[in-house]
Amino acid sequence: MMRRIWALALNTFRDAIRHRVLYGILAVVFAVNLFAIVLGEMSLHQEARVARDLGLGGVSLFGSITAIFLGVSLLYTEIKKRTIHTIVTKPLERYEFVLGKYLGMVVTLTCLLALFSIVMLLLLKMQDVGVTTVLLKALLLAFLEVLVVAAIAVFFSSFSSPFLSGIFTFGLFYLGRVTPDLRAVLETAESTVVKGACEAALYVVPDLHLFSVSGGSVDGNHVSVHGDFVSWGYMGMASGYALLHIAILMGLSILIFSRRDFV
Repeated sequence: MMRRIWALALNTFRDAIRHRVLYGILAVVFAVNLFAIVLGEMSLHQEARVARDLGLGGVSLFGSITAIFLGVSLLYTEIKKRTIHTIVTKPLERYEFVLGKYLGMVVTLTCLLALFSIVMLLLLKMQDVGVTTVLLKALLLAFLEVLVVAAIAVFFSSFSSPFLSGIFTFGLFYLGRVTPDLRAVLETAESTVVKGACEAALYVVPDLHLFSVSGGSVDGNHVSVHGDFVSWGYMGMASGYALLHIAILMGLSILIFSRRDFV
């Protein structure tokens, strides 16, 4: 089973790296980091702060955009090309197919985020900004966020078209990023409809804000990549949260995809 899943993952990885859009995204990330240096030079003794913020923001945002771009067409493409008919006749279970495709996307995203991070760290090095544990923690949190976004994209791809899957995934990505705002609205809103919508969103949408807490508070303490950041205990909690949601989303994707009729 693992050999079949891994073979499918490698095939997915080979197909993914042929997309020219990925190289365009990599070029944009490089440009964003260069812009961070220019913007930092224009600021008043805030070069390192600006470079870190824009660099990490670029890794998180463009990593998630790449995950959405790859994920929404991951399963739909096989159906549209009718290659799924050949696949389902082989000794390959449908859950192995879904897991193999997602694993291949994970490999692709890992390589891309590694390149994004290397570009950012090299440009920070040019500004004599050292690589700290705080920076590595922030990059790891961004990586976890991207994997969750990828799982969301695969989930919608299991039953919808790439266009609708892209809209749904981006919508959940946005709502997941603004969960503190949703909680604030829930506490202050007087309308029962608004409160009900916020409660439903907070219940259904993965809390992606857990992976981008810099500038906010954790357990009542201010955290920042420029100062005191989250503990390793928080990192463990965030990792567990991400893995749990990935497992749930993959389980739902497999369940839906296994019940589809491709005849």
